[in-house]
Amino acid sequence: MIGSSQDIDQPSVEMPLLAELTGHDFSSCKVSIIVGDLSAKGAGRWGGAVRPFLLSQALQRLGCGVEILGFTDDDTLPFINSGLSIKGFPQATYPRFFRSVRQLIQQIEGDVVYAYKTKASSFGVGLLARQLRRRPLIVDIDDWEMSWHGGDQWQYQPSLRQRYRDLVKPEGAFRYPDHPVYLQWMERLVKRADAVTVHTHFLQQRFGGIYVPNGKDTQLFDPSRYDRAASRQRYGLEGYRVLMFPGAPRPYKGLEDILTALDLRDEPDLKLVIVGGSPYDDYDQTLMARWRDRIIKLPKLPHDEMPQVLAAADIVVVPQQDTPAAQAQFPLKLTDGMAMAKPILATEVGDIPSILGNTGYLVAPGDSVAMADQLGAIFTNGAEAEQRGYQARQRCIAHYSIEGMAVVLAKVLAPFVSRRHHPTHAAQAP
Repeated sequence: MIGSSQDIDQPSVEMPLLAELTGHDFSSCKVSIIVGDLSAKGAGRWGGAVRPFLLSQALQRLGCGVEILGFTDDDTLPFINSGLSIKGFPQATYPRFFRSVRQLIQQIEGDVVYAYKTKASSFGVGLLARQLRRRPLIVDIDDWEMSWHGGDQWQYQPSLRQRYRDLVKPEGAFRYPDHPVYLQWMERLVKRADAVTVHTHFLQQRFGGIYVPNGKDTQLFDPSRYDRAASRQRYGLEGYRVLMFPGAPRPYKGLEDILTALDLRDEPDLKLVIVGGSPYDDYDQTLMARWRDRIIKLPKLPHDEMPQVLAAADIVVVPQQDTPAAQAQFPLKLTDGMAMAKPILATEVGDIPSILGNTGYLVAPGDSVAMADQLGAIFTNGAEAEQRGYQARQRCIAHYSIEGMAVVLAKVLAPFVSRRHHPTHAAQAP
């Protein structure tokens, strides 16, 4: 029921057992995932690593056909070597955006529409598809979008002149599909979806729905497949003790706190390795300007190369600050490190403690002194750190695998698969 909250246990399963565990045949079901931004600054930035592609992998494990449809200003679409159909449509401002929306809706082939994020460019399009194409609609929420704009405190209170500019001018704010006013509207319409999935308990408390944490391909991210010494040589990391951050730097992710911890330890061979940099702004350059001697920056790498670079790490760091944006997120780098059996130094923010269980090293957010102390403890007690890393991998396999994600999604999809044979139960217009 929309507005209710459910947690469904994720068992550890092998692929051949999925059909038996779910009790449903999904081979004749196709799911259309709508993504508001497929560009290199959006879901296309990490290839198969981000949420829409994880959902796709899990659905494919069930036997579903999957397509991704979305908007992009890039000439090329993300390449995913999995037989996944990806359809791109021009990003635009209103009113030209309506033309792209119409094109997208006409090309939906799925029996179920799955909108990624509570944005007009995804969930709003999904609501239209639900009405026009009579398809059931699921919305997946992996961020509190309004947290980027001040949360519940944000209000649109312009002067009359500014309101006129926002509405009428060619570059007016209301021309952009994901303006905060539209985000607020979308949040109020979540109850009109036929089902809701979320990936953190923070979001579940806010929007209800079924908890579907991110899954990791634990066969690709398997440390036994990679040689640590060879990886360190390949990426120029020999001779260093490597703290790795395999993500996009942003202020709320706490990299300044971990770099301050490195200053406190003042050990020249301790390096923070940032993989990929920021696609949003020049914040990583700001960090480099202040901590050039502490940081090694690696270029953006294909998703299937990430386990190899992670093999070179001594520790994976997830030092999130305690902000609404961070509380709403499930840091993908967390399960990267867990799957690769790495010691993980993280902060007690959002779902991080429950994801790690007792397998990581936790400190209070913003506490650089505690981070420095924990770094010393990890390197002093290598055997314990190695054991915790092993336990983290076992926990990832048991609770955060793609197969476990698929089992939960089977329960989300099951009502719509059985309903397909009963036209009178088709989705009703909102």
